[in-house]
Amino acid sequence: MADAHRIPPAAARTDRSGRTLGSRQLAALLPDPAEARPAYRHLARAMGALILDGRIALHVRLPAERELATALNTSRATVTAMYDLLRESGYARSRQGSGTWTALPEGRTPSRVTRALGPPDTAIDLSMAAPGLPEQVLSDALARVAPQLAEHAPTPGYHPYGLPELRAAIAERFTRRGLATMPDQILVTSGAQHALTLILGLLCGPGDRVVVENPSYPNALDAMRRARLRTASVPVTETGWDIEIIESTLRQVVPQLAYLIPDFHNPTGCLMPDHERVRILRAAQRSGTWLVIDETLADLALDVPAAPPFASHAAPGGSGQVITIGSMSKTHWGGLRIGWLRAPSQLVTELAGQRVAADMGGSVLDQLLALDLLARLEELLPSRLDQLRTQRAALAAALTEHLPQWTWQLPPGGLSLWADMGEPIASPLTERALDYGVRIEGGAHFASDPGVFEQRLRIPYTTPPDALREAVHRMATALADGLPSSAATRRPHWVA
Repeated sequence: MADAHRIPPAAARTDRSGRTLGSRQLAALLPDPAEARPAYRHLARAMGALILDGRIALHVRLPAERELATALNTSRATVTAMYDLLRESGYARSRQGSGTWTALPEGRTPSRVTRALGPPDTAIDLSMAAPGLPEQVLSDALARVAPQLAEHAPTPGYHPYGLPELRAAIAERFTRRGLATMPDQILVTSGAQHALTLILGLLCGPGDRVVVENPSYPNALDAMRRARLRTASVPVTETGWDIEIIESTLRQVVPQLAYLIPDFHNPTGCLMPDHERVRILRAAQRSGTWLVIDETLADLALDVPAAPPFASHAAPGGSGQVITIGSMSKTHWGGLRIGWLRAPSQLVTELAGQRVAADMGGSVLDQLLALDLLARLEELLPSRLDQLRTQRAALAAALTEHLPQWTWQLPPGGLSLWADMGEPIASPLTERALDYGVRIEGGAHFASDPGVFEQRLRIPYTTPPDALREAVHRMATALADGLPSSAATRRPHWVA
């Protein structure tokens, strides 16, 4: 089975202490040294922001000064001064005879942690495309599952595959949606991100090529960077996917894996047509590529019918290398930390083995709550969709009134608009907007390639209409009052 998955042997994996950041790779992330003076401070500030943001990993060796100077088309003295400043501020450490390594300054917190801490009391948080759960719905569910939880109390409580009854319920839902599924094809995880991390850990090794969309979900991109995978990006625009580019990329790159969000794509909101799904399945089968299909938003169909599972379009016997991931986070509540993956049963067994090394199994209480809420999905989902339609309409009206120069397309589902501001001002606007009480993330954070989508904002409509209208008014005011010339010191945000 390992050969079928093309899993690299352990001996081929690079030890953490041997990680080196290439000079060209680093130069692509850093700004032009000529943009501001002194150049070394300009570069050091940008480098620190990249380290905090996770786009440059911790404990990796930086390029030699001469190599980076050549890649940046600047002097070696500039790079030397930049490295000195990074060491002084705690973003780098030198080891005798082994170069300079990235570090985290004492008292600073990585953005992936800071983003989870919540905004200031005065801020409207538009950085997270994730809804809350009505208090009464959660209270009622807790009351119903309490007796079931008591029944589990005498047991050890470990379920590496997930609670059998929850696996059966998820499998049955796949079957009702048009993809016949058995419980042994389901692994319950601690969210969709956990599912993706397990998949990357089993199927990929450092240096493997993976195909991703551009833009895409930032936390998925971060997981791939941390796994030291080499990404090949395919564009997603307002009109959707260019299937010929995807087909040629799969043919030429022959990637180990491709990660796609075909249902109300995050962040663009696009929905992939059925015939394009069929073409991608055929192309992936020809290249031997695993398809990881993220369906976390699939149920949030606002103007169109929800699509059947991506793998249901495969020819008979052709879905063996398709892994579907989903979660409760977008339809219910991220606080449940319940996700799943659907895959061939043997692969599920291997992934469960990976999972045991990390957490032994998920919370029984959360899984019982998930089982209860999934059983009531047809009852709860219509009101959720109506609420999202109302909030989407409020956001669209506010943008039309206060920021008519911005352009966007109303997505047929999902949780956010992908707005085009017409000029590359996302970073300074997000920095200034927080001073006006709005927390939002610029388009560059969703980019799989550096230096793009600076003219874009993802604006979720997961908060009440009044808050959305006020947020747009505040952003328009911040824009009218003038933006800072540099966002090198922008504050880190959380994205969901």
